[in-house]
Amino acid sequence: MSISSRFAVGIHILTLIEINKDGVSTSEFLAGSVNTNPAVIRKIMGMLKNAGLVKVRPGIAGADLAKDLSDITLLDVYKAVNVVQEKELFSIHENPNPQCPVGRNIQNTIAPLLEIAQTALEKALGHVTIEDVVKGIIEKEKLINKWISN
Repeated sequence: MSISSRFAVGIHILTLIEINKDGVSTSEFLAGSVNTNPAVIRKIMGMLKNAGLVKVRPGIAGADLAKDLSDITLLDVYKAVNVVQEKELFSIHENPNPQCPVGRNIQNTIAPLLEIAQTALEKALGHVTIEDVVKGIIEKEKLINKWISN
C-alpha cells in the first residue's frame, strides 16, 4: 500500500501554479497537467486552501500561492492533503494471536520503530520546499531543451 497520490498531486498543483504564475491556473488547466478530472483538482485545492497554501477566489478562475515558495515545505503539503493521521503512516495488523509469542509482542515491539520511521520521513519532508521542486523542474527542462537543440 502506498501513500495517497493526493500528496504528489498537491506538490504538482503548487509547482504548476508557480511555473504558470503569469497565466491563469484554473482547475481545468491543472487537471490537464496532472491528467485527472478537474473535480479531483478542486478537492485537493480546497485542502491546500484550508492549509493556507493557496488563494482561490469564488467566481474568479485561477489560483495563486498564498506563501512564498521557500516557505512551503513538502511536509506542509503532506499534512494539508491528509495523507495520514498523526503517527499512523504504518498500519499494524489488529488482533494477532495472543497465544503466539510473536503475536503477543509484535505490536508493542514494532510500533515504536515505525513511529521513528514516520518521524524521519516527516523531518526529511520538512527540509524540502516547493521552491526546490520548481528549481528541479526548471533544470530538467533546460537539460531537455539543450539535448533537443543539439
